[in-house]
Amino acid sequence: MESLNIRPGHLTAHQTAHMLGITLGGVRKLVQRGRLTRSGGTDRQPWYPVADVAALAADRPTRNAA
Repeated sequence: MESLNIRPGHLTAHQTAHMLGITLGGVRKLVQRGRLTRSGGTDRQPWYPVADVAALAADRPTRNAA
């Protein structure tokens, strides 16, 4: 369930996963590897800064459809 009280400039884990084109497990791996930092929320429903997620999205290689 998405948090209705999320601060402006932040994304939920689901929104982050969608923006990066990965699973929630992939988001957790980014946090474990230190590539993404939580910025609020709860242990079960963390938030991530939009700017950090956008930077990761820009660094990801695009996949070309064959």
